[in-house]
Amino acid sequence: MEVPKKLVNSVASCADEALAGLVACNPGLRLLQGHRVVLRADLVAIRGRVALLSGGGSGHEPAHAGYVGKGMLTGVVAGAVFTSPAVGSILAAIRAVTQAGAAGTLLIVKNYTGDRLNFGLALERARVEGADVRMVVVGDDSAFAAPKKAGRRGLCGTVLVHKVAGALAEAGASLDEIVEKVSAATKAMGTHTGPLCPLCLVPCSPQVLPADEAVETMLAHMTDPSNASRLPLSPGASVVLVVNNLGGLSCLELGIVAGAAVRRLESRGVRIARALVGSFMTALEMAGVSLTLMLVDEELVGLIDADTTAMAWPNVAPAPATSQREEVPAPKEGQGTTQHETSTGPGAARARKVLEGVCSTLLAMEEQLNELDRAAGDGDCGHTHARAARAIQEWVRARPPPAAPAQLLSTLADLLLEKMGGSSGVLYGLFLTAAARPLLDGNDLPKWADAMDAGIEAMQRYGGAAPGDRTMLDSLCAAAQALQALRSPGANLLSVLATAVQSAEAAAEATRHMVAGAGRASYISSAQLLQPDPGAVAVAAVLRAVLGGLQS
Repeated sequence: MEVPKKLVNSVASCADEALAGLVACNPGLRLLQGHRVVLRADLVAIRGRVALLSGGGSGHEPAHAGYVGKGMLTGVVAGAVFTSPAVGSILAAIRAVTQAGAAGTLLIVKNYTGDRLNFGLALERARVEGADVRMVVVGDDSAFAAPKKAGRRGLCGTVLVHKVAGALAEAGASLDEIVEKVSAATKAMGTHTGPLCPLCLVPCSPQVLPADEAVETMLAHMTDPSNASRLPLSPGASVVLVVNNLGGLSCLELGIVAGAAVRRLESRGVRIARALVGSFMTALEMAGVSLTLMLVDEELVGLIDADTTAMAWPNVAPAPATSQREEVPAPKEGQGTTQHETSTGPGAARARKVLEGVCSTLLAMEEQLNELDRAAGDGDCGHTHARAARAIQEWVRARPPPAAPAQLLSTLADLLLEKMGGSSGVLYGLFLTAAARPLLDGNDLPKWADAMDAGIEAMQRYGGAAPGDRTMLDSLCAAAQALQALRSPGANLLSVLATAVQSAEAAAEATRHMVAGAGRASYISSAQLLQPDPGAVAVAAVLRAVLGGLQS
């Protein structure tokens, strides 16, 4: 597997440059000169209040500097990537907040040996200088089934500790009070991580891991009575849930995991007082997720809800999470909407014969269209048209199609929008929807020319393509030009349509020599693709099938 590339200027400077970029974009932050320390810009505001300092290795962004601000941390000390901060920088941060008039300083430290040692040594040296400094060590890892001498690691739950401590400090709580309440909160918290293979996989990949299964496994381990690091979670408990992206998880997957976590907790009778979903404490681009649960009472929920200016804290609505939210009723069709009635008359039989011919043609061309599409697209043009054909076949076998042309085209538009998929489904839906309007007032031959013009105009208006751009419009516009003959008195439908089909086929072949100006083919570097556009070929084939159905 190819090693992922990093977008950095140099390995040695990446931590410093990341902090500098964060500060440059946030006027509420300042760097401490000569140190890898980020502080609140308004240090004067902490006079008489407890200062909160935290930190750790870089690579966990937005932790830790993203949580500096009013109502959260006063400052953070960063180390190199996955490396504990330097003692000198931690001590400099303590001195800065002490000299700003802080009523004591609390160090919030994750339970890693390097962090404990470095923050601990800085604390001892600061006390020698007369500073009032305390330290709380966070260990929320619930992965260990048996006790470990090193204790539980500090993970994403540390962010909740930052928030609780920050709200208390902002409210003017004393250092002793903050230490007491924060220490209690850390004991009522657990985090379980679920790392995945760092691959980019589309949802249809065979390597998909069922989210419900993964979440259930994580929660079961977190709450297993035999687990030494378990979080006691009884029915009726109230929790704050954090669904944390470890760095490489897509937002789509994150939403799925969040929904699964809410449902699984509800099935246990647990109330999710608040849910936070996003990237809170990452590990560079690790593909995976962590779940954090903190048992809360009304006071803790209030502290979680308290205002903060920290840029990485989400704007969480002060309301519980639930999978039982009432859905908004779908609006009923307006009075002007055409009713899709069916008919058993000769018109319906003719429509059925034409549609069956179109479907047979598209199914027979599936691989041909795919092959044409492989040079310039996803190689699925044939699949997309075949999917539409099968949907139409199923529909006409279930009920007679509407005999009235306007109703027929509108119903086909709805069907293709629902079943066909892709941009092709939308384009055909646009065409048919717009083409149906002129036929509401009748279906004489000039009206069919009007319908063709209206459908093309809608496709051009919203799709942005024009004749000569190497798209299905080339075939449609050529056919539309020939169909203008329908406006002449005494015009013969089949004769005019035959000419239109020949024009569409010639236009489709001509796209072989065109430079793509719209659609997916326009994004590739080839000036000419030296084969016809699959969409144009499909349109010409559909028109040929319509003609054949009307002639039989």
